[in-house]
Amino acid sequence: QKDDSQRLLESFNSDEKEHTLTKSKPYTSKEEMVLEESESPLNSNVTAFALKAKVIYPINQKFRPLADGSSNPSLHENPKQAVLPNQVMETSTSGSLGSLSQGDKEDCSSSTTIHSTTSDDRFQARAFLKVTGFPEVLTCESFDVKLCLCSLILKDLMLLDTELRKEKHVMFMQVLKVYLTDFYHKKKITDDLFKKILLVQENDFEELQKQLDSRLQNTEMSGAHNSEYQTLEDLERKEREYSEHVIDNMEAFWKQTDKAQQAFLDQSKCSSAKATKIMMDLTKKMIAVESLLSESQDLQAMDIQERLFNWELMVKMIDSLKSYIPEECKCRLNIVSNILDHLTVKNNLSVRQKEELLTDLHKAFWEQLAHFSNECIQQSKDLILKRLECRAKKREEFKHRQKAEQGSLLSKTFHIEDVHDFLKAYHELLEKHRQAQWELEEEDDCESTEAVADLYKELYSKASHALVELVTKLFLRTLPVVTGLSVRECELLKEEWQENLVPQLEKWETPRQRRWKLFQEQLLQEKKLWMKEYALSAVMQKHLSEKQEKIIQGVISRLGCLSDESVNYILQKHRLLLCSVLTRLTLRRVGMTALARMRMSRKKSLLQELREQHTLQKGSSPCQDEDQWQLQKAVESHILEEEEKLEEETQQTHLEFHQQLVTEIQEALQFLQQHMEQVIGRTLLQHARREAGKKSSDDGQDFKERLVEAAVESVYGTSNNINRLVQNYYQQIGKITEGYEGKKLQQLKSLQAERGERNRLRKKQENELALKEKQTKGLLNISSTVHQRMVLQQKKVLAQFELQQQIRLESLKQKLLGLHHLETELENQLKEAEQDFVSELAALARVPMAVKKQPSKRSKPAAEKTNSKRKSFQSPESEDKDNSHENIQEPPGLTSGLCR
Repeated sequence: QKDDSQRLLESFNSDEKEHTLTKSKPYTSKEEMVLEESESPLNSNVTAFALKAKVIYPINQKFRPLADGSSNPSLHENPKQAVLPNQVMETSTSGSLGSLSQGDKEDCSSSTTIHSTTSDDRFQARAFLKVTGFPEVLTCESFDVKLCLCSLILKDLMLLDTELRKEKHVMFMQVLKVYLTDFYHKKKITDDLFKKILLVQENDFEELQKQLDSRLQNTEMSGAHNSEYQTLEDLERKEREYSEHVIDNMEAFWKQTDKAQQAFLDQSKCSSAKATKIMMDLTKKMIAVESLLSESQDLQAMDIQERLFNWELMVKMIDSLKSYIPEECKCRLNIVSNILDHLTVKNNLSVRQKEELLTDLHKAFWEQLAHFSNECIQQSKDLILKRLECRAKKREEFKHRQKAEQGSLLSKTFHIEDVHDFLKAYHELLEKHRQAQWELEEEDDCESTEAVADLYKELYSKASHALVELVTKLFLRTLPVVTGLSVRECELLKEEWQENLVPQLEKWETPRQRRWKLFQEQLLQEKKLWMKEYALSAVMQKHLSEKQEKIIQGVISRLGCLSDESVNYILQKHRLLLCSVLTRLTLRRVGMTALARMRMSRKKSLLQELREQHTLQKGSSPCQDEDQWQLQKAVESHILEEEEKLEEETQQTHLEFHQQLVTEIQEALQFLQQHMEQVIGRTLLQHARREAGKKSSDDGQDFKERLVEAAVESVYGTSNNINRLVQNYYQQIGKITEGYEGKKLQQLKSLQAERGERNRLRKKQENELALKEKQTKGLLNISSTVHQRMVLQQKKVLAQFELQQQIRLESLKQKLLGLHHLETELENQLKEAEQDFVSELAALARVPMAVKKQPSKRSKPAAEKTNSKRKSFQSPESEDKDNSHENIQEPPGLTSGLCR
């Protein structure tokens, strides 16, 4: 007769805590014994099929298992834990490899694939526990662990961003305070003005922080239907909105810093050169601040990522302890079942009696284990709650001490030459505080894990002791009564049970070690993926830096009229803003990596379970028949197929986040462009004002006015003589302007001819290149993929565009240089004519020359001519309308006063 005892033991493999059997009868009637002994061949065949297919139907089991090993709750059972409205029921994944896949956890049914669009959407909306610290994760369900850990990583990244941003604000205010103090000591500003400027700037920065806090609080509250749980969809939305708010705050901060600098310089009434130098110094100091913060952020982001893997190791250790207890107890019970099987073969025990004994033993043991487990879980939660309260108190104490140390450093007086030392000292102090806080949390995490592990070790001890008592009662009290064996024989059976434990436990320990090794390999692969993301982030930063540097250099080269100091200031300002933007975007990329990991965690876990089960089964049964070999090959083929699908979906997920990051980069660079436009505009305005001041100081207007008055009152100058001088002067001006227009027209024609020749040569080269590409097109189509050809074509178009832009820019530069040369020559000739006229008029009126004659070959920048009062002449060339307006200056008030 076929023995069904193995089925009874295998029924407890799914979820021991929920396998509570109904109370069986203390004895069996004769009619039932007869039915048991006369089992039909049909039932035996069904039993054999069920054993081969590993589909288990234990006696009186309340949870009827499905084909894949998972179980559906009975309609008469109340779930132990309420399910949230947006939370999906989760089932066990301990099915056999015969089904090839565990299917979707949420669907409570077997499936041939772990990929489902509907399941993905449900996973996005699946609520998981909102944790505030790592110890809370130790009491979470296994499904939520990775999500909870990654959410803690995002929280740490956000906290790091907040701390570094506040540090930057404090540093700027301290640097500004140093410069204000220096001006105050030099008596350039009053005490009231000094306090007023500081108070206004502090209030403005506090208002910025309040606005950011208000927006972040609104983001946190939106979509929060349950304060204890959150969904991945809500988390992604909050991260996206947080990034937008931080970018807006960064933009407002830099605008406020510019406003603060300008207000300080305006009220101190320092010279333009001094103001430029101060703004340059402040910019350099803030660049040093950004460099310190960026380096600190990169190092701490890597520490946070390393902390994630340490957390996973600790959680895996606790999970291993949790699973160790029921698995070892199952092994012990299996040995008891084997001994009872031996008694059944000897006819000392009937099959029905054996199953009743096993049922009573299992029922009693699992009830005690469930009771001990509930106590252990509650003790763990209470322990974690106490440790979190203690951690909060320690954190508050740390904050008070750290705030006092920071206040002591900030209260010291620093001079301008000591600013760099202050920045370094303040940053090192905050780094020391962060490191202390970090070590405190890590130590507390380890202690919490050890404390929870001790509770589960105590649970193991209780469970082992309870099982030993139940087995002792079975062998020494129940078996002598049921089988008629002597007490000594039953004691020998108990000793046999104890002797068989050691080899069975050693055999059972091997797959446990193999599972741990597989977990470590998986963790190593995850680390490699994170390092790859860091490398890609560094490449992104370098690419953006080079591209933006090239853009700003191009803009400055087009301006061409600024001084070296102004150009240097623009470049430094651009570098500062770009560094700030890249620092923020780098942290955003790390957060997106964590979000992508969360989104793919479910499918990775299912695939890892498939790999693990297949590896364990392959290692446990090296000698296989044809059917098992075919099954193993099918499983391997299925795993490879699922790996390919997972890789494709992972790439698609990363592409989606990358596109989102590109959008945010474009928005941040738009802010950078707008801010730099304002900086360049202010620099050009200051440059124009300086040049206008130089021009007005060289005009000699006072002498001209005195010369007009002296000539009018002079008895030597008659009306005819003066009119003749004026007419000669105007005729000379006319000849000069006619010569200028002729030379300009000739030069423009020459430039146009050169440009046409260059275009002709360029088109000829492009045609030759196109012919060569056409000849190699067939080979390119064969050897290259569509993506590679698109990339090559894109590079080609961009290279042609940049070449055309460069040619056009060079042409404009040559045109501008030629016109500038002509304008300089025109200006010198006009000045010579004016000087000759003034000399002749002074000689006629007998007025001594009061000014020194200016050099005739003096060159001035073209920007000077935009502020002088000249007549306008326009070239007939329609192509150069914007460059043909020239102002011809006559002596202001000189000829008009003489012609009265």
